[in-house]
Amino acid sequence: MTKKSNEPTVKALSTLLASSYTLYLKTHNFHWNVTGPMFNSLHAMFEVQYTELALAVDAVAERMRALGAFAPASYTEFSKLTTVSEETGRPEATEMIRMLVADQELVAEAARRLIEAAEAARDQASADLATRRVEVHEKNAWMLRSHLE
Repeated sequence: MTKKSNEPTVKALSTLLASSYTLYLKTHNFHWNVTGPMFNSLHAMFEVQYTELALAVDAVAERMRALGAFAPASYTEFSKLTTVSEETGRPEATEMIRMLVADQELVAEAARRLIEAAEAARDQASADLATRRVEVHEKNAWMLRSHLE
């Protein structure tokens, strides 16, 4: 693969990295600040999800490095690239869940865009990474939605 053929894949990886990191921070925020009758189950579920995201951002950034690109690594860069909005308030537990469902779906969509870019570049490793990310985010969205039923 040439550097030129990697550009769309690297761009999609950057978006996935920034979106995943923003979701990590938001999920960790909600883990710390959730209250109410669902506290125990949400506190535990949020911890599982942010812990998985911490490992995921490392894998995404390392894939970028394997392609010869540098990974964005600051809040300033992430804020320009992310599809997930940060949360500075303290929403109620059910609103936290709704927000995280939407955000999990946004990150899954960012991973789908990475699949498209990687397949066009015949980069199976990046496509495989993105496919695994879609699976995780779709499952997380389902688990979160289940708390709203």
